[in-house]
Amino acid sequence: MATVSQGDLIELEIEKFADKGKSLARVDGYVVFVEGAVPGDHVKAYVHRTKSSHAEAKLDTLLDPSDLRVEPRCRYAAPCGGCTWQHVDYEAQLEMKQQSVAEALEHHTGFEDVDVRPTIGSPKQFFYRNKMDFDFSADRWLTRDEIETEKDFDTDFALGLHVPGNFFKVLDLQECHLHSELSVRLVNGIRDFVKENEWQPWDIRNHEGFLRHLVLRTGEQTGDCMVNLVTHGAPEDRISAFADFLQEDFPEVTTFIHTNHTGKSQNPEGEEQVIFGPGLIYDEIGDYRFEISPGSFFQTSTLQAEQLYEVARDFADVQPSDRLYDLYCGTGTISLFMSEHVDEVVGAELVEAAVADARTNAEMNDVDNCTFVSGDLKELFTPDFVETHGRPDALIVDPPRAGMHKDVVAQIADLAPERFVYVSCNPQTQVRDLERLRDVYRVDAVQPVDMFPHTPHVENVVRLTAHGARGEG
Repeated sequence: MATVSQGDLIELEIEKFADKGKSLARVDGYVVFVEGAVPGDHVKAYVHRTKSSHAEAKLDTLLDPSDLRVEPRCRYAAPCGGCTWQHVDYEAQLEMKQQSVAEALEHHTGFEDVDVRPTIGSPKQFFYRNKMDFDFSADRWLTRDEIETEKDFDTDFALGLHVPGNFFKVLDLQECHLHSELSVRLVNGIRDFVKENEWQPWDIRNHEGFLRHLVLRTGEQTGDCMVNLVTHGAPEDRISAFADFLQEDFPEVTTFIHTNHTGKSQNPEGEEQVIFGPGLIYDEIGDYRFEISPGSFFQTSTLQAEQLYEVARDFADVQPSDRLYDLYCGTGTISLFMSEHVDEVVGAELVEAAVADARTNAEMNDVDNCTFVSGDLKELFTPDFVETHGRPDALIVDPPRAGMHKDVVAQIADLAPERFVYVSCNPQTQVRDLERLRDVYRVDAVQPVDMFPHTPHVENVVRLTAHGARGEG
């Protein structure tokens, strides 16, 4: 093993991308994962952890930059963590995501000769999100650039995003290229307003203060805008003054919700009150319109969600006579998107509120061939469920990052619908589940979709066909 020790500053040639946005180099064959580096870089890196199999390091000095490097658009790209790959050429990002999916399949499954298609890029590389959660904090993190100015900063107030790995400190963001230009103006305008009024930010260490979170949601296709201000306490004069400020300075805001959160949880939750507007917004995916309340789950990238669903629909090869199962259906977005192409859709989802939203969305779109059922899939998806709703001709699953429970995987194996499409936001857990189905299914196609530019995250769609199904040679 190479002589690499914690605390060393070592010179490296970066070979390739690795998992979780890091890159890989070697010292006499010993693997070093480097945060902040790009393949082709010649760097000095600080080693902060060593193991028998590898070391972990952070970029210290860029000696000779890679051709894959570009200038980040945002001044906070390095310390923020929201866009860890802004310094990487976008085409290289897409290739890396294709590579990560291919390596996951190759190293963790017995499927052979699987062709992973090139990643489908996002139509918008910036301002692509329709929702952002910002935090107020009494503990501001200063960036290296801010410190080097030697100016005096108010470190007792911040409105922005938490520094990666730090539970307490928040970056006071003056710009952000994730949500929308309106979002940037709202964050800066709201900061000025609350500081002028001397409203205190939340102190997470002492559990005191007034301002806790600012949640912004917009309708990509509709222009609707929701502001949800989460505070500790609900003084009427302050909430009324904030509403007046929004209506005067930001007429684009279509609804304002105040949430009173008096607990210790750091999630933006609590007792909601609609102050003005309908208390919800709308957005559209394809031909379908969706109602989005403060707590609703909705695909974060509206435009790219449509491309994702088109891939899933094509992979499912849906027919007018099909009964389609949509497991982990959430608020019914995939179900409704598929509904006009099949005879019937049966959606199942753990979260009852999401199922209620799915039913509302179906009714609002005059869709009457979708049935939505709530329950824990490992207990709900049983032979009795199939007997009640009928055997599916095709199955689509879109589980959370943890993947599917082994009992759900086993039931899919027993049921073995001919056409099976697995949509996942985590290829690592996806391939684990696929390996458990290898005796029942073959992999026909793999399509990564980039839902989150400038991050290592990738959505992946896999088409599987049951062994012995029609058309197999």
